[in-house]
Amino acid sequence: MSNPASRPAVFPLEAPASVSLQAFNTLGLACVAPRCVRLDDPAQLPALTALAQDYPSCFVLGGGSNVVLPATVPGLVVRVGLQGVRLVEETADAWIIEAGAGESWHGLVQTCIEAGWDGLENLALIPGQAGAAPVQNIGAYGLELAERLLSVEAWDIPAGRRVAFSAQACRFGYRDSVFKHAEPGRWLIVSLRLALPRPWRPVLRYPDLLRHPRLAGRDEAGITAREIFDTVCEVRRAKLPDPAVLGNAGSFFKNPLVDAAHHASLLAQWPDLVSYAQPDGRYKLAAGWLIDRCGWKGRDLGRAGVHDRQALVLVNRGGADAGDILALAAAIQQDVQARYGVALEPEPVVVAGE
Repeated sequence: MSNPASRPAVFPLEAPASVSLQAFNTLGLACVAPRCVRLDDPAQLPALTALAQDYPSCFVLGGGSNVVLPATVPGLVVRVGLQGVRLVEETADAWIIEAGAGESWHGLVQTCIEAGWDGLENLALIPGQAGAAPVQNIGAYGLELAERLLSVEAWDIPAGRRVAFSAQACRFGYRDSVFKHAEPGRWLIVSLRLALPRPWRPVLRYPDLLRHPRLAGRDEAGITAREIFDTVCEVRRAKLPDPAVLGNAGSFFKNPLVDAAHHASLLAQWPDLVSYAQPDGRYKLAAGWLIDRCGWKGRDLGRAGVHDRQALVLVNRGGADAGDILALAAAIQQDVQARYGVALEPEPVVVAGE
């Protein structure tokens, strides 16, 4: 524990207060943070380190789109409000963009498109904040953040120091990064830099884009980033529920990877299995297909359920808590394991309660 009187005289944080986090997690779970502060300026970071020493744990909350929160969050909760988007440099090969961690990710994509800094359009409408994007290595419609990220600036909360991570140092994988494997409460992402390629070329690897009426059959040289942005938004809205209307955390499970022998065995039994060959010889299975074929699409378990249009999405039917969501997830995992011999891994961070 630190002595409050010995804390450095830096840009002050407001005193920790009890805050309801129900409006700050997209599952809409009732949750209270008895000790919560909001970080709005990088100058507050040293004060945050000093304050965090007074608590047994520290949890950094961004947009709340990839978490399952308990009724009460222990320790200190830090809400990230660091704003700002700017063009750092324009080179022959790229626009270098810097964004504060507290920026809305979708808002950042919109800002870039409107400014003519193309390259993020496939990642439109992904919920959450920019600072969470590297943690999860967000990806959609044929593109991953790792393909656009240049560097991350993070604050080591216990050590009280800034650390710059190159894209390589982030150790990106499928929905994975170095930040996901650090001890809880160590890193707070302050900002990220993106390298958006020049000249721009559309990324049209994803079937839903290739067959959309706006894009199907067209010469890619005539397709604009705005058209891809609009198409991605349409496709996502048609498939996925709006968290403001129906609480959800987006895709709840990762698409599992299996070796070639397991894949061949599954394909022999289920010829319509949806799978994608990987460079290392393994196969990525469509988790939504597995869950759907186990009969879970549209089903409820207590106050939680599976969305009727996308089996990867677990939803809060009203009044659900973390226990309801996790019980449903466990039942789905058990059925998929029993039928296909495949272990499904949840994407969201499950926060332990007091």
